[in-house]
Amino acid sequence: MCGIIGYVGPQQAVNVIVEGLRRLEYRGYDSAGVAVGTGSSIEWRKKAGKITNLDAELAARPLPASTIGIGHTRWATHGGPTDTNAHPHLSQDGRVALVHNGIIENFAQLRAELSAEGVTFRSETDTEVAAALLGRVLATAADLPSAMRQVCARLEGAFTLVAIDAQDPDRVVAARRNSPLVVGVGEGENFLASDVAAFIEHTRDAIELGQDQVVVITADSIEVTDFDGSPVEVTPYHIDWDTTAAEKAGYDWFMRKEIFEQPQAVADTLLGRYADHGELVLDEIRISPEMLRRVNKIIIIGCGTAYYAGMVAKYAIEHWVRIGCEVELASEFRYRDPIVDAGTLCVAISQSGETADTLQAIRHAREQGAKVIAICNTNGSTIPRESDAVIYTHAGPEIGVASTKGFLTQLIACYLLGLYLAQVRGMKYGDEISAIMDELAGMPQKVQQVLDGADAVYELAHQLIDQGDYVFLGRHVGYPAAMEGALKLKEIAYLHAEGFAAGELKHGPIAIINPDMPVFVIVPPAGRDQLHDKVVSNIQEVRARGARTIVLAEEDDTEVDAYAERIIRLPKVSTLLQPVLAVVPLQLFACELATALGNDVDQPRNLAKSVTVE
Repeated sequence: MCGIIGYVGPQQAVNVIVEGLRRLEYRGYDSAGVAVGTGSSIEWRKKAGKITNLDAELAARPLPASTIGIGHTRWATHGGPTDTNAHPHLSQDGRVALVHNGIIENFAQLRAELSAEGVTFRSETDTEVAAALLGRVLATAADLPSAMRQVCARLEGAFTLVAIDAQDPDRVVAARRNSPLVVGVGEGENFLASDVAAFIEHTRDAIELGQDQVVVITADSIEVTDFDGSPVEVTPYHIDWDTTAAEKAGYDWFMRKEIFEQPQAVADTLLGRYADHGELVLDEIRISPEMLRRVNKIIIIGCGTAYYAGMVAKYAIEHWVRIGCEVELASEFRYRDPIVDAGTLCVAISQSGETADTLQAIRHAREQGAKVIAICNTNGSTIPRESDAVIYTHAGPEIGVASTKGFLTQLIACYLLGLYLAQVRGMKYGDEISAIMDELAGMPQKVQQVLDGADAVYELAHQLIDQGDYVFLGRHVGYPAAMEGALKLKEIAYLHAEGFAAGELKHGPIAIINPDMPVFVIVPPAGRDQLHDKVVSNIQEVRARGARTIVLAEEDDTEVDAYAERIIRLPKVSTLLQPVLAVVPLQLFACELATALGNDVDQPRNLAKSVTVE
């Protein structure tokens, strides 16, 4: 969740670092800080609140000129969002400054040990404990890299540590375990960051770091070792998007921009997946067809929006592949003693590839002998690296905290995986797969058709601005789409919203229906006659109790007209693909309502883009 950047090179470090922190604001944070080395000492500034507060502090008390430094945006875990708890933290003697992402699980034990040795702590954070320990070890160690390795051997939990030493003014040293860190490779300058967005305006060349590694950067060199000090091979890669991809392009919010980028994102995720000879080609699937044919159970793992994408995938995979498929909340998975073995295929869905709950879940699955396929948007992130295979979604950078194009591209990737498994296992003929792929190829145009009706959805949002409770209903794949619609409203409008399976309405939830309550209903395509008729019945039930029914239905579905206060028309598609379209007006509605309420749509309160702690 926290944002980290380190720099060494010819530029003024404070300028590079603060601009990098701005590009990491989308991750969510509640304080920010920067430290630079002067050649004889370390100077730092840090403030609670937004980076504008840090700007004001730097204007009032400028830092000295320096070409080396580190910076941080913090999302509070240990200790509240205060100036004192903000990063960087210094060792007791002031020699070392350190920033940290993650959680150090044994910090209380280490704090007690250091306190007994005379260390005085100013903050409530686990990070200051790491800084103090690093300072104590450095006093007798050969240098900062050696001290960092010794400290990492004592830490438990998930962490990225980045530090500078007042007596070693040419190097930034970092370490990672279960928390993101990437190296930016420049000309005569180098960078460290939790996300490539922090340095993308300076370089598009990067190096991915593995687990339990220490990296040392100078202006002209990069050295990577494991925690034992042994050199390791690194994998360089080129970033295929530039700074313009992280700009709003005239939209008021990144989230709104990303909603309107969805046709292109869907097209990009489909690109190159279907060969001319009529077969799906998923080059990232490094699991043999023979092994996939031996799979007897599939478990899909995700959190939040990714979990709802997995719920849709369950319907598609079971229908196309005829194999049992479970969908699990990653945060619950390994704590319920799940039945996993060598015949299990786990599918881990994560936009960032760093989601801590999902990462721990796949590690547990692999320990039990399962194979893991990741569905992810971030090249080189931890979850794809620790999986047996990966399907990248190619959504491009998603800056808004509330996922939009991430969700749609996850759905597309899930469909591709389902069809690929059906192909490998002989459950679908080539012409059947071709027909579905043709329909998927037409989805970008249909998503655009929904977006073209945005003004009517915006008008509806303004009409409902005084409502405080919302219900979303759906059946079959419309159920997870309803859940996602409710989640978007909670995330950015801060309103109470519930998503229900429409068939469960009579089993309790109908009791909360009040006169004038907005109820969004996703109606299945008319071809699914039984489902369709039952949902129309649900609309009548809530309408009879005075609810305001907002109905999402196919463009030629006239049966809903008599029971809908407002109708949002959707292009005709197969039932399994309908969530790709149905969720788009729900995204638009949430974005516009949150804007009308005066909320920060891109950085909603209490949330962060990448949840890197359990």
